[in-house]
Amino acid sequence: MIDHTHDLPVVRQCRILELARSTAYYVPRPTSPEDVALMRRIDELHLEYPFAGTRMLRDMLRPEGQRIGRKHVGTLMKKMGIEALYRKPNLSRRNSAHPIYPYLLRTLVIERPNQVWATDITYIPMRRGFVYLVAVLDWYSRRVLSWRISNTMTTDFCLDAVREAISRHGRPEIFNTDQGSQFTSSEFTGLLKEQGIQISMDGRGCWRDNVFVERLWKSVKYEEVYLKAYDSVSAAKAGLGTYLNFYNTRRPHQSLDGKTPDAIYFAGLPPQRIAA
Repeated sequence: MIDHTHDLPVVRQCRILELARSTAYYVPRPTSPEDVALMRRIDELHLEYPFAGTRMLRDMLRPEGQRIGRKHVGTLMKKMGIEALYRKPNLSRRNSAHPIYPYLLRTLVIERPNQVWATDITYIPMRRGFVYLVAVLDWYSRRVLSWRISNTMTTDFCLDAVREAISRHGRPEIFNTDQGSQFTSSEFTGLLKEQGIQISMDGRGCWRDNVFVERLWKSVKYEEVYLKAYDSVSAAKAGLGTYLNFYNTRRPHQSLDGKTPDAIYFAGLPPQRIAA
């Protein structure tokens, strides 16, 4: 958009385009190896202590030899897309273009596949850098219906995952998310409304409202991601694909009486859906 070789000065180009001058000169810096290692450790601590904020995480890291301030911890947490999870007063003004929907699952009895789906995004560390993983989960069976990875936390890869899940498995009655901007966007909620799906959203900072997705992330990271150091995005995609197939088809779940998500999911479908 900005042409540095044009006769028109860059300052004038920015003024015409109504852009801040800093954006014309800013060159994004890659995340340093030291910060990548810190982000992985913060991610591990966040899984174990989701209530820990920047101060607590800073104090947990210092005995490990990490001389880091809480502002740096906060910067890395923001880059990772995580925050301390606890009930907070609603001090921020909601964007009128991003309405928040009520949580519909509190007293709901979930007794069949495709009754409720849920989704979330998590941070996946690699040897150099990181990516984000989004997954669509069937709440009843814990089956992962679709997933995508991306190097940015945009809405696009979330939409792709939902569209794939719908095309392969039909429509759920209710779709539950957190209040992340990807899921409150008009593009995301519009897709659900077009499909006639009820929208449910977690309370702000209430990780228990989407607890089954949080359990999925813990399994993915401790049983796959933290045991490996992906060298590339393609390696991450291949490794996650292999693990999620194992998770669905072979990994027994204690909460499912030792059965797999696939066994529970397909056993609960109507015969005509299984045949299809």
